[in-house]
Parts: sequence; structure tokens; C-alpha cells
Amino acid sequence: MTDFHSYSPREGHGLTHDPFKALISPRPIGWISTVGKNGVNNLAPYSFFNAVCAAPPMIMFSSDGFKHSATNAIETGAFVHNIVSLTLADRMNLTSQSVDENIDEFSHAGLDWVAGDVVDAVRVRDALASMECVVTGHQILKDRHGQDTQSVMVIGEVVRVHIQTSILRDGMVDELALDMISRLGYRSYGHTREIFEMVRPQART
Repeated sequence: MTDFHSYSPREGHGLTHDPFKALISPRPIGWISTVGKNGVNNLAPYSFFNAVCAAPPMIMFSSDGFKHSATNAIETGAFVHNIVSLTLADRMNLTSQSVDENIDEFSHAGLDWVAGDVVDAVRVRDALASMECVVTGHQILKDRHGQDTQSVMVIGEVVRVHIQTSILRDGMVDELALDMISRLGYRSYGHTREIFEMVRPQART
């Protein structure tokens, strides 16, 4: 019989470190840029991030509390998601540092920015791809008992996409050239080095 280490999260995992994030991985990194009401540019990575809808395209990020990114996005109605390629990993990590709201995190991480075409938030100039988003809603997440948690989810509709032409092949994104990193568990990150395809099977008649 196969052995399992089973536990209830509210009662504790009984391991050296919480395995939750390691088991929900790899996770794409939402490198979220916003601008505050004070006009200062903010940039921070979020590993609780993903696409939630294709028509229209919509993405979300979840913040542990009302940090600068969530607050700015909600107050201004906009944010930009910037793809984190391997060459930008170190500077992405710099933007995970907690700094005062009056510090421009682009300057802090040595990054140049480009103004958004549609939204007021700026994007990372060297990102191989970016998505400008208009906030469509936000929600404080609740537990199964209906109690508020510390996390807030922000959802945005993608209104403008930027892709460097160097990673386009025959009208498609070259996913290896995109060189995107992902968040794993603990302090670990992943890197896409190999890709395989599978064709969805047809329904049986």
C-alpha cells in the first residue's frame, strides 16, 4: 500500500516547510507595474497570478493584503503585466523588496520603462512581452466559513498587448525564445527548457 503524508491545513502540515506552493507549481509570475496617486511608478512580482478568461482576455493577481500594486491598481483602474524572462530574473527579484511608496521601483531595480499606449501605468522596456490591463473588479477573498482573509484579488481586462518581434515565428510566439521563468515552492524558480505538444483527442461518437 502506498504511504501518504496527509494533513489538514488548519491543523498544520507537520513538515519542515509548508508544501502548498511547491505542490501548486510551476506558477507564472505576474510582474505587475502600476502608478500611484502620487505619480510614482511601482513594480512588483506576484506568483498568485494567471489568466482567467479568453474572450475578452482577462488576467488576475492576488496580493497578501493591500500592498502598493493592489492599492494602485484599484485606485487608478489600471495595471500592466510584464513577462519575466530569465535575463530579467535578478531585477525582478529586486522589485520583490518592500520599499517606501515614494520610491520608484523601476529606478530601484535599474529598469527603463515605456509609457502605456492605453493605460496610464508604464511597462518594462526590456520585457519581451507586456499586457496593459483595465481593472474590472477586485475582491477580498473569503474562506469556506465566509470570513475575510488577508488576500485581495484584482482582475483586469487586457486592452493592449506588446510582443517583441524577435520572438515571433510564423505568426506564433516562440515559447522557448520567450525564455520565461516560473515560481515553484520555497525559494525555487523554474525555467522552460523543453516543450512538447499533445493534440486534444476527439470526442467518441
